[in-house]
Amino acid sequence: MGFRAILLAGGKGTRLKPYTALIPKPIVPVGDKAIMEIVVQRLIACGCERITVALNHLHHLIQAFFEDGSRWGGRIDYSIENRPLGTIGPLRLIEDLGEHFMVLNGDVLTDLHFGQFFDRHVASGADATIAVFKREVPTEFGVLEYDGPVHRIIAMKEKPVYRHWVSMGVYCFSRRVLELIPPDRPFGFDHLVQAMIDGKYDLRAYPYEGYWLDIGRPEDYARANDEYETVIKKLLPQESVRGEEA
Repeated sequence: MGFRAILLAGGKGTRLKPYTALIPKPIVPVGDKAIMEIVVQRLIACGCERITVALNHLHHLIQAFFEDGSRWGGRIDYSIENRPLGTIGPLRLIEDLGEHFMVLNGDVLTDLHFGQFFDRHVASGADATIAVFKREVPTEFGVLEYDGPVHRIIAMKEKPVYRHWVSMGVYCFSRRVLELIPPDRPFGFDHLVQAMIDGKYDLRAYPYEGYWLDIGRPEDYARANDEYETVIKKLLPQESVRGEEA
C-alpha cells in the first residue's frame, strides 16, 4: 500500500562540519546527488505517496532544492519549526497525519524496502515499529570480570567485540502515539520510547541485516562517497540503469 513519510531534516549538522559550514546537511553531496535526494528517491521508489519534510535550520535552501518533488515523480511539502523541537517534537506541528505513517532521519542511507516495512507495521497492529540494525562495537582493551569482597578475577576477554541492536532512524507510528508528544517544546526520540514503555504501548522492533549507513560524522560521509557507486545500485537500481544507458 502507499504511505506517507515524515523526513526529519531540521538539525544543524554540527557533527558533519566543515561540510555543513555553508549549506544544510540534507543537500550536502554524496556522489552526484544530495544526501536527502537519495532518501527521497528511495522513498518514492518504495511506494511513498507523500513526503513531508520537517525543517528548521536554513530551511529556505532545502525548500529551494527539493521544491514540490515533482522532478522525482513524487509529492513533497514542508513543516517549518520556529525553534528547535528535538527529533520527535516536530510531529505535533503536522496536523493532517493519517492513522499510520513513517518517520525517518534525512541522512540515513539504507536498502531497507520502506513499503514492506510500513506494511509489516500496519499488519502487526503495533503502536510503533522501530527498524533496528546489529552494530559491532570493538573494545581496544582486555576486559576483566571480578566478584566478591576481595575482587577476585573470574574471567578475562581480550579486546572483545560487543554486538547491539541499534535504531536505524526509521520508524512507523500509529496516530495514537502523538498523544505522548508535548506541544511546543523539545521532545526527543528517547523520551518517546520511554513514554511508550511506561505507558505499556505496543512497541516492536524490525530487525534488518541489509545495508545501512547513518551519515552523522565526517568518517561516515567519507564512507558514503567511497561506497557510492556500489550502494546507489542497491538503493536506486533504475537510476543506475539510466546512468549506464547514458
